[in-house]
Amino acid sequence: MKTFIISLCLFLSLSVQAAEKPANLDELLKQVKRERILEQQQNKIREAAFVTERDDQARLLAEAKAQLAHEEQRTQLLNNTFQAYEKSLAEQADLLQQKSGTLGELFGTVRQMANDSRSVLESSMTSIQLPNRGDFLTALAERKQQPTIDELRQFWLLLQEEMTESGKVVKLNIPIIAASGEVEQRDVTRVGVFSAFSDGKFLRFIPETGNLVELSRQPVERLQQLAADFSSADEVTLQPTVIDPTRGAIMALLVQAPDLKERIQQGGWIGFIILGLGAIGLLIALIRFVILAIVGQGVNKQLKGGKPSLTNPLGRILSVYSDDLAQDVETLALKLDEAILREIPKIERGLVTLAILAAIAPMLGLLGTVSGMIETFQSITLFGTGDPKLMSGGISQALVTTELGLAVAIPILLIHSALSSKSNRLVQILDEESAAIVARNAEKQSGLIK
Repeated sequence: MKTFIISLCLFLSLSVQAAEKPANLDELLKQVKRERILEQQQNKIREAAFVTERDDQARLLAEAKAQLAHEEQRTQLLNNTFQAYEKSLAEQADLLQQKSGTLGELFGTVRQMANDSRSVLESSMTSIQLPNRGDFLTALAERKQQPTIDELRQFWLLLQEEMTESGKVVKLNIPIIAASGEVEQRDVTRVGVFSAFSDGKFLRFIPETGNLVELSRQPVERLQQLAADFSSADEVTLQPTVIDPTRGAIMALLVQAPDLKERIQQGGWIGFIILGLGAIGLLIALIRFVILAIVGQGVNKQLKGGKPSLTNPLGRILSVYSDDLAQDVETLALKLDEAILREIPKIERGLVTLAILAAIAPMLGLLGTVSGMIETFQSITLFGTGDPKLMSGGISQALVTTELGLAVAIPILLIHSALSSKSNRLVQILDEESAAIVARNAEKQSGLIK
């Protein structure tokens, strides 16, 4: 700063002197000498400033080199320390790997067991008494560090607790979800981890919500009564009950299984036609059984003797023959055959209809199956084969009509066989009696000829 001020002063003085014009040559010479002296002074000042700055730069360079040497020494020291630590760390890692040994395998086994046990415990019915057990197992299965002794002991206690509760019959008073969808406080009997029922109604455990839900469709009345008796029995009484070894899977399938009404509805309009034909066949069979029973009683009564009655077929046939009229054998035989032919259609009425119904029912069932399979293949064309339930459901519905057709045809065939046997027996009686009349008449005529 000082050098700058001096230079500025010299510059100003030179400027002032340069502004003054010399009057003669002597003054010009003096002015030139003064300016030379001033320039020399200014140059000396500049040289001094340059020397000072040079010395400063040399000093800074020396300091920078000294700092660089220090930092290089420190870097070498840090590199040596890093290499030493790295070597020591590798040795310690090898030592840890050797000493841990089976602990790594144990940790993997614990994580796998914790993950498997979590799903089992969360879906177990004991979770209604012991909730939130899956949180600890989730943390144990997802953590990266080795489990501690306390954690292993807690894990073991959870499994032991589940095994203990699975062998108990416990009665609880807890809220459940009824079939109507309302939450009700009820007394619940839990049989291990297999079954739970309340008031004779079977319950199903929902792991997602942790609630017990009453099945919308219950098993047969006999099983419900067993559950009700077991719930009301005391602790010292041996009482049979119902358990689901699949932990609710069978009960869940029971809800999805269609009942008889739903099965019939699956058959569609073809199924209703088959059932209608079956009802018609049963009605015809019932009427024919009654009629043939009445006719059979009349024929049996007529066989015991007495005057021929026109109320039964045998009486009407016997009324054709009269002892007072002289009839040759051929004429009598023809009249009796004519009378039998008039009675046979009345006796066998409805049998042809039953045979036709027995033949049509399975054919209609086959028609419904073909229609259902066509619809199933159309669904496969639209949605693909990715969902087996879609195909199995359509095939099941298609086969319902075949089942209905066979269920209608088989009883009708049996009924038709029974009615045919009964009608054939009556026709045989009529043939036997007519043959006997012809034989007696032939004997009388041969005796008169002699």
